[in-house]
Amino acid sequence: MRPQASIAFAGIPFVLALSSVAHATTEPDLFTQALAKGPLYAAGAAVLGGLAVSLTPCVYPMVAVTVSAFGAREAKSRWEGTKLSAAFMLGIACMFTPLGVIAGLTGSVFGAVLQNPWVVLGMAGLFLAMAASMFGAFEMTLPSSLTNKLATIGGIGYKGAFGLGFVCGVIAAPCSGPVLTGILTWIANTQSAPLGGAAMAAFSLGLGFPFFLVGAFAVQLPKSGPWMVHVKSVLGIVLIVVALYFINLHFPVISSFAHPGVGFFVAAGVAVGVGVLLGGVHRDFAEPSNGGRVLKALGVLLISGGAFLCIAAALKPSATLSWEKTDYVLAREKALAAERPMLVDFTASWCVACKELDKLTFSHDAVEREAGRFIAVRVDATDDEDPKVEKALAEFRVKGLPTVILFDSEGREARRFNDFVEAEPFLEALRKVN
Repeated sequence: MRPQASIAFAGIPFVLALSSVAHATTEPDLFTQALAKGPLYAAGAAVLGGLAVSLTPCVYPMVAVTVSAFGAREAKSRWEGTKLSAAFMLGIACMFTPLGVIAGLTGSVFGAVLQNPWVVLGMAGLFLAMAASMFGAFEMTLPSSLTNKLATIGGIGYKGAFGLGFVCGVIAAPCSGPVLTGILTWIANTQSAPLGGAAMAAFSLGLGFPFFLVGAFAVQLPKSGPWMVHVKSVLGIVLIVVALYFINLHFPVISSFAHPGVGFFVAAGVAVGVGVLLGGVHRDFAEPSNGGRVLKALGVLLISGGAFLCIAAALKPSATLSWEKTDYVLAREKALAAERPMLVDFTASWCVACKELDKLTFSHDAVEREAGRFIAVRVDATDDEDPKVEKALAEFRVKGLPTVILFDSEGREARRFNDFVEAEPFLEALRKVN
């Protein structure tokens, strides 16, 4: 099991991007592909994020004790143990799923907030602080008095299992926080309440899976040990990568020298490999040797920097459409006068799916050729409180980003895309517009 968390889901893309370095010049990282393929693939990534959290020191040791508390170990049959364990997982889901719905409903607020560089730097600082907690700088735990009181909730039976699952979601929140923050950020980007609820439900399944495994099948899990510290190190590195991503939104100089070339990916991969060998994952900042702590710090720096640059380079489009250097009003007049179709792309600096469109769809050779007959105009909606942007969003009835609208040569809307679309279906839609 490789613990993973995203730029989009707290950090899952970090590990997945490394596995695709060899093909990065022609293919996106695997997590980007997962999002492109649809919600089910993205939900699978959320499950992995939840499973990674379940392997951390503040969750994993709770498994056996918790399963005994709601009676699954003493169940008269495997079926009864399965139902009790399912009730426990449902409790966890009921704790986390509403957070995803709320994040989806407030996504537009998120987009407006991210246009403020100070807010972005604050979020980056938050991720770095949580990374420090993963490395042992401080413990994110609830007060022991509150934890003990919460632990008394529940009891034997289905209602008790459900209640205990809900409460365990609260108790696990300090360790879940770093991963949850990333997932909720991605949900806010989608501005979709249903997708947000589904993503958090999937996260809950991953978090509750070890509990279900033990409760339903009486499986003996491996004993706690140093490997859990390794899990926290991976999550900490992931959080540093996410922090760099947010900083890069307004200060792109840190990724300006990232290029989607084989040599660059090899160099970045070597940096990651050296970081691993130095002890970025397996060493512990708590060890007594100063030399060991220095090697750990250097390893973390190399892994985080190399991984971020890999992702930054992979997201850079090798080519792009020729966008009009004017606003959409003038572009529309030009299109009507020339009797040409028009393509309008609403984007923002914080919109990950918009960057995927640039990298995977708009830069596709066949799409570029077919789109050459369109007047293409881009509306930057990063600051959605700008009067011009507000007017454009209202006029085109844009509810979320990305939004790509195709108009025919007579100015009528022919097709609208409200999510990432792969090159082939987009090309087919372009060909149908006269």
